[in-house]
Amino acid sequence: MKGDNEVRISADRERCIGAGMCALLAPEVFDQDEDDGRVRLLDARPQRGHSAVREALEACPSGALEIVESRG
Repeated sequence: MKGDNEVRISADRERCIGAGMCALLAPEVFDQDEDDGRVRLLDARPQRGHSAVREALEACPSGALEIVESRG
């Protein structure tokens, strides 16, 4: 809808330490790479109000995850 905020998730693989909290808390959005254990983003635009995604971002020990909101 026009005027709504669009939410997008950003994952910095270079900053990721492979703790896996994101994949545990929001497995439909995050996974871990089989080779190096770092974050793999499965869905950069999850549904609005996705509390598990926000919880995963807060739990990330390296701060590799970020929510980017833009006006639509």
